[in-house]
Amino acid sequence: MATNRFKTTLLASVFTLSPLLAMAGFTPTAYYTVDGTDMETTDIINNAQAPLTVTFKANPSDLGDAVPTYEWRFTREGNAEPFITRYEEETTYEFRESGSTSVSLYVAYDDTSEPELISTIRVSISASILEMPNAFSPNGDGINDIYRAKDTHQSIIEFHAYIFNRWGQKLYEWTDIDGGWDGTFHGNPVGDGVYFVLVKAKGADGVEYNIKRDVNLLRDYTEGGTQR
Repeated sequence: MATNRFKTTLLASVFTLSPLLAMAGFTPTAYYTVDGTDMETTDIINNAQAPLTVTFKANPSDLGDAVPTYEWRFTREGNAEPFITRYEEETTYEFRESGSTSVSLYVAYDDTSEPELISTIRVSISASILEMPNAFSPNGDGINDIYRAKDTHQSIIEFHAYIFNRWGQKLYEWTDIDGGWDGTFHGNPVGDGVYFVLVKAKGADGVEYNIKRDVNLLRDYTEGGTQR
């Protein structure tokens, strides 16, 4: 489940804030969606798949007369300087590269004071994986009826697949990594036999995939290897 894949580990930190900001409260939080489930964390998004869209909110409270300015600093692991800085109380960013990024919120009382660190949220994007099966059985039994990428795929940010018959005629193409071919051409079922898939894709880690392989269409095959 998504909640198990994204574990939260709280980190204790001590910060020294200006007197006005010390009376205020900030709860920097990351909001994102995984498999249709809304998630949030104040600490870490671990082993996420790209592309991942995250909204960061400062969530200020008890500001009184304070009029803070905000800096969200995005810094990749191993780098000392941020690759981007956002200046809104709330900002949204799409993560498309693998690796770890620290998103730190700095707050200042006004334009003349030095920004002070409030907290850091770490976003870890997994390396890419993409495999295509060599067979499927579109026989309406609800098992393996659609030819698609294996469920193990992760962090694929670009995807385009094509199906050809043995004469090189294109029968179908799709660009949604979770889409696939139902074994038809112009709405009519094609015959059993060997077809060909070509996949061009790119991972969040920069890996480029150029997959070419045979696809066996076996309508009479059922789970357990029996014939219908």
